[in-house]
Order: sequence, then structure tokens, then C-alpha cells
Amino acid sequence: MKRRSFLAAGAAALVTPAIGRGAFAAEAGAPLPIPEIWDLSDGASTDLVARTGRASFLSGRDTSTIGYSQNFLGPVLRVRRGSIARPRVINELNRLVTAHWHGLHVPGEADGGPQLAIAPGRDWAPELEIDQPETTLWYHSHIHGETGPQVYQGLAGMMLLTDPDAGGDALPSEWGVDDIPLIIQDRTFDGSGQFAYSSAGPNRMMGFRGDRILVNGAIQPVASVAQGVVRLRILNGSNARIYRLSFDDGRDFRQIASDAGYLSRPSNISQFTLAPAERVELLVDLSDGAPVKLLSEADDNSPMAGMMGDTMGGMMGDMMGGGSPQAVDGSGRFEVMSLSPDRPTNDLSMPENLPLGPGAIPGEPVRRRAFDLSMSSMMGGGMGNSGGGMMGGGVMNRGGGMMGGGMMDRNHGGMMGGGMSLGINGQPYSMDRIDADVGLGDVEIWEVRADMMQHPFHVHGTSFQVLSANGRPVDFDTMGLKDVALVDQSMEIKISFDRTAPSAAPYMLHCHILEHEDAGMMAQFTVG
Repeated sequence: MKRRSFLAAGAAALVTPAIGRGAFAAEAGAPLPIPEIWDLSDGASTDLVARTGRASFLSGRDTSTIGYSQNFLGPVLRVRRGSIARPRVINELNRLVTAHWHGLHVPGEADGGPQLAIAPGRDWAPELEIDQPETTLWYHSHIHGETGPQVYQGLAGMMLLTDPDAGGDALPSEWGVDDIPLIIQDRTFDGSGQFAYSSAGPNRMMGFRGDRILVNGAIQPVASVAQGVVRLRILNGSNARIYRLSFDDGRDFRQIASDAGYLSRPSNISQFTLAPAERVELLVDLSDGAPVKLLSEADDNSPMAGMMGDTMGGMMGDMMGGGSPQAVDGSGRFEVMSLSPDRPTNDLSMPENLPLGPGAIPGEPVRRRAFDLSMSSMMGGGMGNSGGGMMGGGVMNRGGGMMGGGMMDRNHGGMMGGGMSLGINGQPYSMDRIDADVGLGDVEIWEVRADMMQHPFHVHGTSFQVLSANGRPVDFDTMGLKDVALVDQSMEIKISFDRTAPSAAPYMLHCHILEHEDAGMMAQFTVG
């Protein structure tokens, strides 16, 4: 069902009581934490330990967390093109974990998908052969059914892939001064200061969204940066929230890179949309010395948006999906963080040309495939063993109805007396089923269609070129290569594969709203 056909009658019934929030104030304005860089170039190995921790996000309260070798999140891992990185991931938690190298082109056996789960007390030591253009990547746990809560609690980190031959010497490069990593996440805290998270009920449909914005693990921090040209490496590490970023004074910034590397030419923009798991590199000129706030529009990604308008639909989406950050104006915009250019001036200028980035995907396609990211059975009666009706009578094979039976659990269940099935091409994910076989070196065209709302579509093990969105051509120079793209109705991508993935360690394709992924909007494929 398309989102614009969604019935308004269901909206009020879907709103559930908000997750309990603390009666204390979250203190914004702390200095931006700058994560430490661990260099894995030249064959270096390091232990990356998944472990429990505690972090002080809120004044006077400690929050239980998990992270990779840190209390929350992980260090920035730096790898170099032409080298082999040897991380050893050690699991000190009491649950299965993985480390998926998101955006890295490595074989399926090294990719860190759900088939490569690390048991408690065990470790995993892949060899990562680095051979792709310079870019900003990230890593996170990828256990089926547990990716949402594990990333939410902290199992994620940034990764830098460098290429000495790319020619980026003229760009800002002083880490934490004019080269600034920003991992943006939204979180909600309960009355005791702990993370509040649920993937049941409406959160399963909407994706969980929090009412507090963290950047590198601090609430709405202030970054002390150089007075000059500053590079922002931004990762949307949120489970579901889409950010539409701009500065409060309306100044422009210059996009220089996308998910897979540098653009063909810089692009001047005043607002940028960043879906979950996307990365972007921006340059902003702060030579005037004026502090600025980075703001975001409210997230309007909701089945309600088409019938209620973007603003009201976005508010309804936040109510259903966990929470909405405090707005700074009547439009619903909220603050992400601030930049204070109070460090020595650099002498850099905005570049007219960029370092060497990835080119468009060459070759003629050998086949076409279609992938429907489906949220089915939202109205009407039963639809087989995974169907049900949103306002009707059918129920799923395990669960019940939100208004006509039991509350749904994370992976199964009904909604409003029926059920909702999340899947791809009508099937929820199964670890025991290979959904496609791709030939090594083949070039294909994939048409990806989004059902009801926008879905960030991610493919493991490669990057792709977006050819068109809703039938309109997309300029490669302005988007570059991607590994996540926000699909609103339909998108056509050109994709190729130069790494193998056997049936024992297949690649994934999935929606990167983590609650959708956990609930079944994922498929797997082999390459060989």
C-alpha cells in the first residue's frame, strides 16, 4: 500500500503512550568529544572488544551502555588503500555480536553480516584487504533481530579509508581542529537516566526516534574549531531518524564527498538530507569567526505524511516513533550542535577541484532485478501466515493485534487487530534462504521500490550509482557513488560486484531503518 493511500482513521489509534522520560534536564553545550584514531594500516592488528560500560550523558546520572573498546561507541579505525587491516573482534558481552564494516568492499567471509555472529567469549579475526577510493565509512553490529538495540546502546564507530595517491593535501586535515568527525544519533532516556528503547508497536512501523540529539556521545555539544575552512565528516548513526541539516544563519556549505568517496566536483548547498547510515563530507567557511548552530528539520518520514502534510505527518511520526527533539522555532527545526571558530585561523580556501574519487560504474548491464521494500497487510483481512489487517481481522502466525489481541513483539505480531509484515519482495528475511545469485564481475540494474514511506536502501560489499529517482535522471557529479540511498517510491541503481560472497557468508541488502531490518526488511545474496 502506498503511503498516500493510508487511512487517517488509523492515526489516532496508533499513538501509544510515550516512553517514560526523565524529569531532569539534559545539559547541552558540553565540548564535542573527538574520538581517538586507531591506525590499522601496514598490516597492523588491534583488539576491538565488544563490552559493557557506563557513560555520563546526563548531569548526575550514569547510563548503562555498550561499545567497542570504549564505554560508548568505538574508536575511529583508519585503514589505507593498498594495505591489509587485521582487526580482532572480541565479544565480552553475554549475547551474539558482529562487526560489519559498512561500505567496505571485502568478501562475504570478512563482511561481518549476521551469518558471522561472534558468540560470547569468542573472537573473530578477519583480514581486510583495502582497495577502494578514499572515503568515510563506519562499522556496527549486525545481528539479525538485534541490530537496532545493539547499535542504539553503542556498538558502532567511524572508519576512515585513506589513499595517499588521491591528492587531498589541500583539504582540512588537522583532526579535531579543522577535520571534525560527527556521529549524529538520537536517543531517549527514562526516569532513571537509562536509554529507553522499544521496537514493538508503532516503533516497528516507524523506526525508533529519540528526543535527545547526541553527537559523538554528547548532547548538543559545542565544537571548538579553526577559524577558517572546516571539514565536517558526518555520519547519521541513528536507527531511523532522517536529518535535513542547515546552519541557523543560512550560510552555504560545500559538499565534497558522499558515501563512497569524493564527488567529481564540489557542490554548493545550504541544506543536506542525511538518511540513516549515510555519510557526507562538507566544508564550511568559518573565517568570519561567528559561531553557528547546526540545525535539522523535523523528520517527516511517516506513512501519515502523505495524508496529513509533511509537518503534521512528521509530528505524528515522532509521536509514534519514540519522541521529537525540542524545536527552536514553529517549523519544528531542532538544534543538533554548535560550531565555535575560536582556534587559530588556517590559511585554506574552498577548493574548486577535488581529490580523485570513484568514477561512474562502467560496463553494460547483464540483467535487471526488482526489489520491493514492502510494509504489507496494513488494512483488511488476513494475508497468509505473515499477514493480517491493520484495521481488520487477520493476525500473523505469532502475535496478536494491538487493538484486537496481544501487543506485537519485536519480530512478529499484529497491529490494530491485524498485522503488518515487513519484507522484501513479499518475504521477510530468512538466514536459511538465498534470495539472489549474482555473477562475479557482473553489472546489473536494480529497481528498488519503497512502500508507504521512505526507506534508506543499503547493499553490502559494493557501491552503486543512482541512475534515476521516481523516473527522473540523477546527476552522477552531484551524488557520486553510494552504498545507502533514500528511496522515496522508486529508484533505479547500477551496481557491480568484484568480491565473492558464498552461501555460508552472503551479502545483505536491506532497509537501514534498523527496526525495519530487524523485523524482516532484508534479503541476502551470493556473488561468485
